[in-house]
Amino acid sequence: MTSRTDLVEELMSRFPQVPREAVIKEDLLRGGLAFDDAALTDNENGTVKPKSYFIFSFDHRTLPELGTAALRRPPEEIVLTGGPYELRRTVVSVRINPSSPYRVGTDGDGRLRLFLDGRPIADVGLPPMPAYYRHTLANGKSVMEVAPTIQWGYLIYLTAFRVCQYFGAKEECQYCDINHNWRQHKQAGRPYTGVKPVDEVLEALEIIDRHDTDRASQAYTLTGGSITSQVDGLAEADFYGRYAQAIEERFPGRWIGKVVAQALPRADVQRFHDYGIRIYHPNYEVWDKRLFELYCPGKERYVGREEWHRRILDSAEVFGAGNVIPNFVAGIEMAAPHGFASVSEAIDSTATGLEYFMSRGITPRFTTWCPEPTTPLGRANPEGAPLEYHVRLLEVYRATMDANGLSSPPGYGPAGPGRAVFSVSSFMDTLPATPS
Repeated sequence: MTSRTDLVEELMSRFPQVPREAVIKEDLLRGGLAFDDAALTDNENGTVKPKSYFIFSFDHRTLPELGTAALRRPPEEIVLTGGPYELRRTVVSVRINPSSPYRVGTDGDGRLRLFLDGRPIADVGLPPMPAYYRHTLANGKSVMEVAPTIQWGYLIYLTAFRVCQYFGAKEECQYCDINHNWRQHKQAGRPYTGVKPVDEVLEALEIIDRHDTDRASQAYTLTGGSITSQVDGLAEADFYGRYAQAIEERFPGRWIGKVVAQALPRADVQRFHDYGIRIYHPNYEVWDKRLFELYCPGKERYVGREEWHRRILDSAEVFGAGNVIPNFVAGIEMAAPHGFASVSEAIDSTATGLEYFMSRGITPRFTTWCPEPTTPLGRANPEGAPLEYHVRLLEVYRATMDANGLSSPPGYGPAGPGRAVFSVSSFMDTLPATPS
């Protein structure tokens, strides 16, 4: 039987134009990694920034199945360097899988290493506990609960609404565990605020602004579940927009304001812009028409794929094409029972979508699919998509950008192998390095 090491090295050899760091990173993101107990954090009482579970679980097991990792959280991210592949600095979001052939543990000299098939392949660095995580709001809530940071501190992630109104088997996206993630944290007795009050968000940002003396945090993302009716008496644009308005009034220009929301009508999109948002992420999830209808049933029912795409194009007239960055979930194109059977078919479909948007100046980005076990697609596809799909996607993504004269999108930090901090896919690691 071919080992994971053999697969990784075979793909590195077949696709030398894809950075070897990205091959390892995509494999970790699609399949997860395990942690020795000694490599876990001491939660908010230690020296390592713990995983915040900022919107989805991004784990291959539920909290009750994670063992010690459910009590002592793993780190938010890890950074890989060195080893036999001579890896340049690579930031990777942590996705726990106790069965993974990748394991973080200590070697004989007590150094923290990443092991693959029992062999050390990289040195592991852990994110230091930021000074602002050591402070609490006046009501005792932690900054990590209200305004966690990811991407090695670059991005403040404000999940203002932690559930989604696309609810149940006939509406929820088939790969998304936002609603279950909220339930499992509540059942475990963890603080996990459903709707974050605006004043709490502002107080948390005040703490970050005061203690982030190196100005590592450069952007914030406002997001949460889709709103099909109202929350706090507000429809989606005004619900999320009120946070942006308050942030920009209190901290004008301090951070790049981004919002992840549905593809909304142009008037709503204009309100986002008026509230102070500068980058809009109306995620299109998957390109193929049939798969969108099957895997995003709520979005198809309430908006529809063609209208979704029209609204994305309309939003470029409000924000400018370069500031519209819709996400897709890389890998669900190959998810059973309805996905493409071959890597080539899946890549061809995804490439069509990339060309559709990039030829219009809009640069999609992607999150590498994590098959969470409480989702229909996660249960049916516990191994996720083949690593070859993810490597070839990086190749076609870069080629499509180059063909359309596009550069790395704003709001994601530096690009290039050894420089990128975007942690939930490798697209930024694969693009040309941005100037220092």
